[in-house]
Amino acid sequence: MKKKILILSTITAGLLLTASFSIFSTNEIIHYNQIPQLNIRPEYPTVTKRIASYFFYSHYRKFKIDNKFSKEIFYRYLNAIDYNHNLLLTSEIAKFNSINITEKLIKGKLDIFYNLYNLVQKRRFEFYRYALSVLNCPMIFNNNDFIEINRKTSPWPKNKKEIQALWDDEIKYNEFILKITGKKDEEIQKKLFKKYKFAIHHLIQGNSEDVFQLAMTAFAHSIDPHTNYLSPDNTNQFNSHINLSLDGIGLLLHIDDNDHILIESIVPNGPAAKSKQFHIGDRIVGIGKTSNSIESIIGWRLDNVISKIRGPYGSKISIKILPVNKEMKISIITLIRQKIYLQDNAVKSNIYYIGKKKIALLRISSFYYGLTNDVKLQLQKLQRQNIINIVIDLRANGGGLLKEAISLSGLFIPNRPIVLIRNKNGLVHEENSNNSITYYKGPMIILVDHFSASASEIFAAAMQDYGRALIVGERTFGKGTVQKYQLLNRFYDRIFHYKWPTLGSVQYTTQKFYRINGSSTQCKGVRPDILMLDDLDVIENIEKYKENSLPWDRISAIKYTKIGNISPLIPKLTKLHIARIKKDPNYQYLIRYMKHIVDNIKNKPHIIFLNLEKYKKNSLNNDIKYLKSINKYYCIEWKTSLKNLSLVLKDHKKRDFYINETLKIANDMSKLETKQNKINLIF
Repeated sequence: MKKKILILSTITAGLLLTASFSIFSTNEIIHYNQIPQLNIRPEYPTVTKRIASYFFYSHYRKFKIDNKFSKEIFYRYLNAIDYNHNLLLTSEIAKFNSINITEKLIKGKLDIFYNLYNLVQKRRFEFYRYALSVLNCPMIFNNNDFIEINRKTSPWPKNKKEIQALWDDEIKYNEFILKITGKKDEEIQKKLFKKYKFAIHHLIQGNSEDVFQLAMTAFAHSIDPHTNYLSPDNTNQFNSHINLSLDGIGLLLHIDDNDHILIESIVPNGPAAKSKQFHIGDRIVGIGKTSNSIESIIGWRLDNVISKIRGPYGSKISIKILPVNKEMKISIITLIRQKIYLQDNAVKSNIYYIGKKKIALLRISSFYYGLTNDVKLQLQKLQRQNIINIVIDLRANGGGLLKEAISLSGLFIPNRPIVLIRNKNGLVHEENSNNSITYYKGPMIILVDHFSASASEIFAAAMQDYGRALIVGERTFGKGTVQKYQLLNRFYDRIFHYKWPTLGSVQYTTQKFYRINGSSTQCKGVRPDILMLDDLDVIENIEKYKENSLPWDRISAIKYTKIGNISPLIPKLTKLHIARIKKDPNYQYLIRYMKHIVDNIKNKPHIIFLNLEKYKKNSLNNDIKYLKSINKYYCIEWKTSLKNLSLVLKDHKKRDFYINETLKIANDMSKLETKQNKINLIF
């Protein structure tokens, strides 16, 4: 206890601890013994051995289970739990560094992960208590002090004096960031008080699954970025996403700054919506199986509340609500859980007019179970609309099911190879579309961006290679790998381990896919026929910048015949596109904003000087420069100006320049095909 007090009351040159504790009352103080000591659950050793078996012996990547791999897992885990390198000492790390983690994982031993995590939680608690103790200390930001804001590659501190200095830096930085927004000292203190108290409260809510998730993620991502462990809750989320359905009552929740669980939205046609007793903004304060068994959920983590609300189809649940309308009384509402269909994420179609011509837009946000059938129904409806072109929007579509990518392609490219698959042993096989019917034979455009990945890339690449559609947008993400999804429960667990809960699942890479021309999309993505923006390649979360991503390669192409010949149209369409966007003020202002983003990424500082006046001046000048450049074009079109840069992206999403320009390209495509005779498709 004395040691803890010493740390909390250390006087440093940076922060003079003469502050009073007037901004919070003593009954709000949380003591270290309230922070849970997290222990390994009984099922985790067996689960770990199962995961290790899949990763070591069934993964596509061939890697050595050696000391180097052990060290990668170790430091990846360290960086996850002490991301700013300001909690652990080098001497503490050295004690664990000699342990061979791979041997531990094979044997299902997890003590190293839990010991490190508990140590970090203790140190983090000490930091937050220290930060609270100095909130009233006056800080001056007018000298040449600077701090390192990105310490991911910096060394860990050698002693507690160095830790203290790093803590002082973080506290200064947190206040400085609020200071530059123009907030007053009192408001800053209140915000930081709430921030640190919330952080301490989050420590109290820690559970064993948190540690296990971090440990298995460090293990998985040391192999490749798309190999993952999914906790039971995350497994349920994944299944809901891929099936567009779940068993529940149809409430979307969020947690606010006061740690309150609030209703964010209500799913149409779900039990909650049908009851007409819930409203957006209502606060959930209790949950039970019946109205007589309500358990308070005040202070609970959001994921625990969601797990409590979800349950078996047909079962009852009672929810205690504090209405957003203060004139209404607290109420307990009892509902029966039903199948909730997440229709907001299903394929959607719209008709756009250019003059009297109609162009259809299909928005596909993921490759979920049943996507192909949904698109088929939409195409059948659209066929009766006398459309001149279809645009399929795959922006921000991160992929989904391989089977759906192949069957969707088959709606437009029947009875042909769509993609080539190679397994870990080098064996290659073709995946073919088995449709004998072509559901749409007209002109098509596929719209993609940097976040169109995996299944989206299979579909876009096949349509491009067969000459079936024009690809427009940005170079895609570049994920060319296939993952196997495997539940971790065994049928005999019910007999030998009947007390165990559901064990979650794993996804691990087992194959790579290739275009029919033999080229992989891995790291390179699909390059559009007409580029909207190509300067965003600095975005760090695309595939080629991910650690341990598999390399690009190619295999032998297969013999195939193009079913369309769009190539002659591309130069003319590109010329019309470039001429149009040069004159389009909306597009020009977007380009300038994107340039601003790219410049910020490229010139992102690792240190920041804590001089308030200099920072304001430099930041203001930079923002004014770009805002002036953007408004030069914005004012031409909309006869007004944007007041700050934060409004640009909102405005961009609202107006959606990519869609507007793609529709114009679709119209150009129709005109050119009419002039040059329709390009025949071979089916």
